[in-house]
Order: sequence, then C-alpha cells, then structure tokens
Amino acid sequence: MNEKNLLIGYVGSSALPSVTPEDALKMTHINVAFGHVKDSRVTVANTRNLDTLSKLRDYNPNLGILLSLGGWSAGGFSEAAATPEGRETFATTAVEILKDAKLDGIDVDWEYPCYGVAGIGAQPADKRNFTLLLKELRQALDRQGEQDGRHYLLTIATGADQYYIDGTEMDEVQTYLDWVQLMTYDMRGGFQILTGHHTNLFTPTGDLFRISVDASVNMFVKAGVPSHKIVIGGAFYSRMWKNVPNKNNGLYQMSPTSGGYGPVYTDLLADYINKNGFIRYWDEEAQAPYLFDGTTFITYDDEQSLQAKCAYLQENKLKGIMFWEYSCDQSGTLLDTMYRALS
Repeated sequence: MNEKNLLIGYVGSSALPSVTPEDALKMTHINVAFGHVKDSRVTVANTRNLDTLSKLRDYNPNLGILLSLGGWSAGGFSEAAATPEGRETFATTAVEILKDAKLDGIDVDWEYPCYGVAGIGAQPADKRNFTLLLKELRQALDRQGEQDGRHYLLTIATGADQYYIDGTEMDEVQTYLDWVQLMTYDMRGGFQILTGHHTNLFTPTGDLFRISVDASVNMFVKAGVPSHKIVIGGAFYSRMWKNVPNKNNGLYQMSPTSGGYGPVYTDLLADYINKNGFIRYWDEEAQAPYLFDGTTFITYDDEQSLQAKCAYLQENKLKGIMFWEYSCDQSGTLLDTMYRALS
C-alpha cells in the first residue's frame, strides 16, 4: 500500500477481539469506538476489550490505534468545551487514557458543534469552543509526546455537509489535526423521506440534496482544510426505505417514512444483492449501487463503489479513506477491496 494513503477502520470496542490477523495487516489505523465525555472527563465504559490492543499490534506492529470519543447521541462536549477548566480536564483525562491503554492518538467525534441533535447539548459558543478544545488537547498530546519521544495523533470525524462547516472554524481547527475524516455516509436517510444514495461519490442529475463525497471534499477545501489532510468515508451498512413507489427503480421517490438503518453488508451479501426479489442497480453518475424489489429501496457501498472512492482519493491527492464499521462485513470483502485498490 502507498504509505501516503490511509485505510482506517472504525471498530466497536466489543468487536476488537474479532479483528483477524489478516485484516489488522490491511488497515493502517483503527479507531476504537467509543470513549465518552462525562463531567468534562474522558471515560471508557468498558475497558475489557482494550486488552486486545496488544494482540492487534502483534499482528501488525505498524498499526496505529486511536480512541474515538463521542458518536451519535453522545454528549458532554459542549459543556466540557465551555470553560478553560473543562477543556483542561478533558485534555488531561484523554491523555491519561491514552497512556494507560498505550494508544497512538485520540479521534474526536463530536456530533455536532452548535447543533443540539439526538439529545446532545449545544450552544452558539460551541463554534469557538470547539477550536479551543482541540487546541488544548493538541497541546496536551504534544507535551506527552515530548516526554515519550514521539508524536501522538489528533483527528476528528465531521459531518459531511455545509452545516458542519458553518458550526466550526475549520480553517483554524485543521491546524491542530493530523487529518480530518469526512463522514460521507448517512448523507441521506434518517431525516429524509425522499429516497437516494447515502454514500455516493458524485452528485447525479436529479438529486435534490446535492451532497456527495466530491461535494463534501470541495466544501471542506473551500473552508480551509488542505486536501492532503482529508479522509473520506465508506459504509459497511445500508440505509433503507420501505413502501416506496415502483417508479425509476425506487430512486428519488417519496416514502411514507424516513430512511432507517438497513442491513449490514454481511446480510446484504447473504439475502439481498440479486436475491429474494431485490435487483442491484448501478448509478453511473453517482458511482453508487442500490437495490430495489418493487417496494423497498436500499442504498449502500460495495466493491465497485469503494474502488471508485479509492481511485478518487488517489487522483485528488487526499489522505485516505475510513469506514464504519468493521463488524458489519464479516466476509472481509469490502476491506480487502479497498486494500487492493490502494496497494
């Protein structure tokens, strides 16, 4: 693999023991999901599986392992970032866990500064406080790194659309980060009743939402993030709409409900892709696949779309690609596809 291209896997802590030696060698980094923030302190609810990290390093001595903090519905960030004392506590406790677990860095997944979604606290001051929080953490990691004679990584996972840029100061934020991971999945689904691709590479004709990997990359570059720091996202799971009108193979149709989480790739392979009435279609403009059986529409990533994403990141000199989440593809097909595409 070209050392300039990262291949990063999010792995739920409960799934850490299932990472195979072969897969550990294919990934450059693992983001362990998730640590949380409570009363400004960084915590890990279940440290039991963190004991397996040494085994992963035995499999791949070059594997970087980061603890990812936050995730959907995980709060505490706005409150911690609001005061100098809170930011210091956040940074200090993050570094303590990093030392105890012998980690290589911290990944911050605050969803999202300035936006109070999924029961997470938010305030307008988050925009500046997010920058200050990352600055504090960067400084704490650097102090520890000086003691240990090494560099500790600091990364973030971001929303893919303009709202995230509007709620942050990405031009300054990026200066404290080793790379920026764009969550270019769930770009449609949870809040839309109009069917469409949730992790498409390009924006196709007829797409009202106009969001894609390419559109997201361009937004973040315009906001001041260098392209060589950008990591794009792939999905090992699907989004699904039911009771979809049988028109245009289900694409861009109004459903009675929003698109919920659909089958993971393991199940797509077993029961859905050209099986049980579902037909796989390929959107050449979007460079994305989808399934339709006359009433249920499913959007997902597969080998072809991930190959296209890998070619795109190389052509545009991006940092790499990450994916959510390792245990969603027990066949190993998608990880192997990206590894080979970047080799």
